[in-house]
Amino acid sequence: MSAAQQNRKVILYIASSLDAYIAKPDDDLSFLSMVEKEGEDYGYSQFIQTVDTIIIGRKTYDWVINQAPEFVHADKESYVITRTARPPEGNTIFYTGDLKELILRLKQKAGKNIFVDGGAEIVNELLRQNLIDEVILSIIPVLLGRGTKLFREGIPEEKLKLESAEAFESGLVQLHYLIKKALLPEKTK
Repeated sequence: MSAAQQNRKVILYIASSLDAYIAKPDDDLSFLSMVEKEGEDYGYSQFIQTVDTIIIGRKTYDWVINQAPEFVHADKESYVITRTARPPEGNTIFYTGDLKELILRLKQKAGKNIFVDGGAEIVNELLRQNLIDEVILSIIPVLLGRGTKLFREGIPEEKLKLESAEAFESGLVQLHYLIKKALLPEKTK
């Protein structure tokens, strides 16, 4: 395994309700605003400096685009995972191929970490394929009861190592886990 592969990690950085929903029905993410606080980004600006590649689902991408005049990750190599082919827009590539193949190809390139920015279908497929190395989960202090579940049935059992846990004044709790398979030497994976 090359040095780039050993150092470049696939990191899920995402927020959910306490009951593990990442969106309310109809892809409504309004609950995220309940923890907005001026001057507090919950470590996001520090995290985003450690990545140069974004993996994002088409629904999540569409939501982000509707919130701002341009894609917030336009300065990074971004892959929108979609079923509908579209021409690239700057650094944003609309990817219709095999997700595992894309991740393995990206990990072979030198670079910073790879940020998985949702959605649930992408997250669960990457977990099924054992392709996520770390999880940074911000838990919003709300129970939604329904919507889009972050984790679905069918993902493999995975042992995690808690790297850090931080509670914020807003009630948000951020958990940073390393996936233990990522900590094992290559021969034992």
